[in-house]
Amino acid sequence: MSNLTTLVKSIQDIMRQDAGVDGDAQRIAQLAWMIFLKIFDDKEKEYELADENYESPIPEELRWRNWAANEEGITGDALLDFINNKLFKTLKDLKVTPYSDPKGFLVKALFEDSYNYMKSGTLIRQVVNKINQVDFNNLKERHIFNEIYEQILKDLQSAGNAGEYYTPRAVTQFMADMINPQIGEIVFDPACGTGGFLTCALEIMRKRMKTPEDWQIIQKSIRGVEKKPLPHLLAVTNLILHDIEVPQILHGNSLTRPLRDYTDSDRVDIVLTNPPFGGTEEPGIENNFPQSYRTRETADLFLLLIIQLLKDKGRAAIVLPDGFLFGEGVKTRIKQRLFEKCNLHTIVRLPNGVFNPYTSIKTNLLFFTKGEPTEEVWYYELQYPPGVKSYSKTKPIHISEFDVIKKWWGKNTKEGRKKREENQFAWKVSAKDIIANNYNLDIKNPNTVEEVHGNPEEILAKYNAVDKEITELIEKLKNELKSALS
Repeated sequence: MSNLTTLVKSIQDIMRQDAGVDGDAQRIAQLAWMIFLKIFDDKEKEYELADENYESPIPEELRWRNWAANEEGITGDALLDFINNKLFKTLKDLKVTPYSDPKGFLVKALFEDSYNYMKSGTLIRQVVNKINQVDFNNLKERHIFNEIYEQILKDLQSAGNAGEYYTPRAVTQFMADMINPQIGEIVFDPACGTGGFLTCALEIMRKRMKTPEDWQIIQKSIRGVEKKPLPHLLAVTNLILHDIEVPQILHGNSLTRPLRDYTDSDRVDIVLTNPPFGGTEEPGIENNFPQSYRTRETADLFLLLIIQLLKDKGRAAIVLPDGFLFGEGVKTRIKQRLFEKCNLHTIVRLPNGVFNPYTSIKTNLLFFTKGEPTEEVWYYELQYPPGVKSYSKTKPIHISEFDVIKKWWGKNTKEGRKKREENQFAWKVSAKDIIANNYNLDIKNPNTVEEVHGNPEEILAKYNAVDKEITELIEKLKNELKSALS
């Protein structure tokens, strides 16, 4: 396959002909469960080669290979009846548990929240035949899913509600690179969306593999939670394609568990996340948090959760909007807790429009380590590349734009972090100064050279002179026009 954008578009064009599919969100949801079954079946072929005793959790007649793989196979009303009354009903009701059959339980959980929206079995067959053009076991074609996945995300962003923002790949990659996960460390995203942070962390650890045992450790180290069914399905599918046999991605809301109920066994080494911001939680969620920190603002609650979940010396990177930096009230108390429990060592201030066109809210990347208080905060103000004035869906931020920060960042050594230096875009502020200013983290770059436009009195005099000249010209034109008409 070559042009994947064309492939996805052709599939969605087929779906648009179907009376049962209403809008982009349903088209994406329909495509997601079908791609999942295809990928799962392709992966099962690998499992069967590795283990001759492998047994599929999916009943034989419901496996993709037995009803979908043949382009001349079942179609029309017979296919529609099969999907609605056999496939979905059986998979939703698989008699499995996480312990008796982890893969089967995963399939059951995904289909409990999936639906067949299409009403034409003939059109379903056309979609299935398009999907069959991709062999997800072919290493040369495996990159194809990434392209399909990116296209689905772009469409999903367009179909999403306010507050549903998906992090640009360059941002997830940079954050994961800076956190630098090691084999054996547990990586967690409490609002994992479609799994972008987790796959970035996974690939970093995969490059460090030396033994088969390392891969088994990594398999158990990637964890996430996602509230909404469709991103949850996409995250699981994404991780399966990245060779995680049973992704540990829970479907639920991380904030529904009382903060005090988390114990040492729940703690993790690394948190990478972009929690929903600009949104509010349902009434009652705030009661899971201590009285002085109660708020219904989603991003604030997630930050409290992250502080609680990190092990001693655990590391986190989180995307937060400007509003958190300068916010007061509960936000001030949350920032105080962050300063006392963690070392907030770096804030990267992103340019406007990184999340365009889905939000124009300015965003920041906060990096911190638990177990020691904050003494100073380093800021780095990322600039647009030459010739760029803003980002868009077709021209997003690129990972190479972070190279300048990576070079400045330095590496940790036994003696501590490589000494950083202030420059035109980097500066540091002591924790004492920030605390004295009521924990306001919205600190402007002190090294920015303001453009000199001249003395204000001189500028005003020039303005008045120009204004007088314009007035005189208007009067002159009026007089000339009167003379010409008289």
